Amino acid sequence: MAYVALYRKWRPKVFEDVVGQEHITKTLKNQIKNNNIAHAYLFCGTRGTGKTSTAKIFARAVNCLNPKDFNPCNECEICIGIQHESIMDVIEIDAASNNGVDNIRELRENVNYPPTKGKYKVYIVDEVHMLSTGAFNALLKTLEEPPSYVIFILATTEPHKIPATILSRCQRFDFKRVTEADVVKRMAYICSQMNIEVEEEALRLIARNADGAMRDALSILDQCVSFGVGKITYDDVINILGTVREDFLFRLVDCMKDKDAKAAMELIQELVSSGKDIQQFLKDLIEHYRNLMMTKVSKNLEGIINLSKENIQRLVEQGKNLNTESIIRAIRELSQTAVDAKYATQPRILLEVAVVKLTQPMLDDSIEALLERIEALEEIIQSGTIKVEKVLKEEKNEKEDIDNKHVVDEPVKAEKLRPINFDNLKKGWEKILKAIKKRKISVYAVLMEGKLVKVENNTLIVAFGDGYGFHKEASGKSPYKEFIEGVIEELLGQKVQLKCVMEDELDDLPKSDKDSSEQDQEIKKIIEMFGEDLVEIVE
Repeated sequence: MAYVALYRKWRPKVFEDVVGQEHITKTLKNQIKNNNIAHAYLFCGTRGTGKTSTAKIFARAVNCLNPKDFNPCNECEICIGIQHESIMDVIEIDAASNNGVDNIRELRENVNYPPTKGKYKVYIVDEVHMLSTGAFNALLKTLEEPPSYVIFILATTEPHKIPATILSRCQRFDFKRVTEADVVKRMAYICSQMNIEVEEEALRLIARNADGAMRDALSILDQCVSFGVGKITYDDVINILGTVREDFLFRLVDCMKDKDAKAAMELIQELVSSGKDIQQFLKDLIEHYRNLMMTKVSKNLEGIINLSKENIQRLVEQGKNLNTESIIRAIRELSQTAVDAKYATQPRILLEVAVVKLTQPMLDDSIEALLERIEALEEIIQSGTIKVEKVLKEEKNEKEDIDNKHVVDEPVKAEKLRPINFDNLKKGWEKILKAIKKRKISVYAVLMEGKLVKVENNTLIVAFGDGYGFHKEASGKSPYKEFIEGVIEELLGQKVQLKCVMEDELDDLPKSDKDSSEQDQEIKKIIEMFGEDLVEIVE
């Protein structure tokens, strides 16, 4: 006899076998009990939650000759016939491959024929959202007024794609994701029936990776049964799934917390060398950070985090050394990396870039990264370990009144804020543009269309010609504006305010009394007259 997969071998046969959907099975049993069976049902839910299995149980239950507690007996002629598909009173249709109008017209014609042996003729339409618009319209009339002996059960993973006219004619049942506890309980029962020894930690890991789908869990368990030969261990599941041990995740997060990029890269090399899947690892790492976040917001963690008590305690200890902003930043960064890695030819590099950014917040300009850097500075300030090497020298007449409250090491001259020389700025403009192009070509692309006009009160005015309104807007607003000002200050050593205008707006700009060159000459004369130490230039 050919081998039968576990999810088929252990497919639910009565309502009580359907895991985690008691709110649905109880309602269906009561409908059979009270004989108020509807003519159309819509079963919604993610994959592997029991939609089709429940539909088949219901189809047998309403036709069973000897029902037991309103469950099918699975022993009578009709139940056996339905299971072996030798009775045509239960018809399964795959809407993904039979989604045309002609398919539904054929269904409408067959509806007119009464059931051969059972009481009801049941149509189970799987993935019903795949039907075309014409097919839905063809189904609508039959669904609205079917013969008394016909029951429609529509199953879908995407109910939002079904027309409202269809939805309003069905009783809708939403299948929930199966909880990890229920998945573990069901798998433990199956293993006991098969005389297979299995570690509870291994079952928990399978349940976590099944993501609420009982069928997925049984498929993974099927692989583990073949791998373990009579015994399934935690390491067996790790090897099959391509995932990593919890200890590895703790070590990597510690490296990122300690800003140790070198050690983190060594761990990633270890990960890749052992043949682990990058996508699966990103999923595990995001889950680890999610658990760390839970330690910050909840005290009762056993119901929220599905790990052993020892690992939950380790999470709590690790969470104490991390702030919430850094955890949220890690979740966002890794989530985006996981999305990008799906389509990348070298996902390892994306993982390495993400880890480097998490170990070095100065490379990340997100709000969370800035908050993390500010908090680090606050901790340094509060610790009182700041060493001030140079203090600005006070004026002599004020220094005598300080009473030795400040220690003055080496005297330093304060940098004067002087007006920018427009001629020098024009000569160095090409150099500034090249520097901007090298760092952010998108900023260069909009700024290169502007022309330098003049400098007034340390404000650089850049004009854009007709048709370049977008370039003017982009250059003159955050974050481009601050980036340009930063590059100019870095290269010229002077702060500058950038103002972007259209060329036809130049005549409307307020006129300054004197241009920059005249101001420079007057300032020079004042400095020569009074001395540099006594003159302070302000805007």
